[in-house]
Amino acid sequence: MLKVFKIAILGAPASGKGTISSRILKNYEFKHVSSGDLLRLHIKNNTSLGIEAKKYIDQGQLVPDHFMVKFILSELTKLNNQSWLLDGFPRTRSQAEQLWSAQPLNFVINLEVPFEVIIDRVKGRFIHLPSGRVYNTDFNAPKVQGKDDVTGEDLIQREDDKPEAVKKRLQIYEEMTKPVVEFYKEKSILHTFQGKTTNEIWPKIVKFLAENLK
Repeated sequence: MLKVFKIAILGAPASGKGTISSRILKNYEFKHVSSGDLLRLHIKNNTSLGIEAKKYIDQGQLVPDHFMVKFILSELTKLNNQSWLLDGFPRTRSQAEQLWSAQPLNFVINLEVPFEVIIDRVKGRFIHLPSGRVYNTDFNAPKVQGKDDVTGEDLIQREDDKPEAVKKRLQIYEEMTKPVVEFYKEKSILHTFQGKTTNEIWPKIVKFLAENLK
């Protein structure tokens, strides 16, 4: 890939954004820039950025726009002459506008999965807390119901994976992200892919990337 491409991927919680991102990275030489992963790394390593971000997170607050923009732009400037895929950012119109001023994107991939499908998908999700292994009763069930395949320890369902909590998260996502979607529509770089499953959406993205990453 000779040209440097700058792409962001948008999608509601449990819309398959992580799976789609990993498939893109497997097929193209992109640097994955995940705001969530980077924040967790800074918090784990106790950096000055991590300490500041943790203050907001511990109080159940969103990390402010000005902080997130500064944080993400500092990471992107390290990727000189590399194509990148931005995941989990921007989340507000203000973030999108500031990102555009500093690092204009080539295009934005927007995943649209019906909310009822997401709620149904997430209610079957269980996790082994010590390892982070994730199971789903519909398509990745544990060998023994309620037990981790490796250790045999109990699996739990996270509070925010319960249907009412998921519904609330989806509403918040929609309210926050609608202005971001509108912003990228105005810039004529938004490409929306609809479907009920990742496998249904992925071939459409493959076709789009093949046509546009030249």
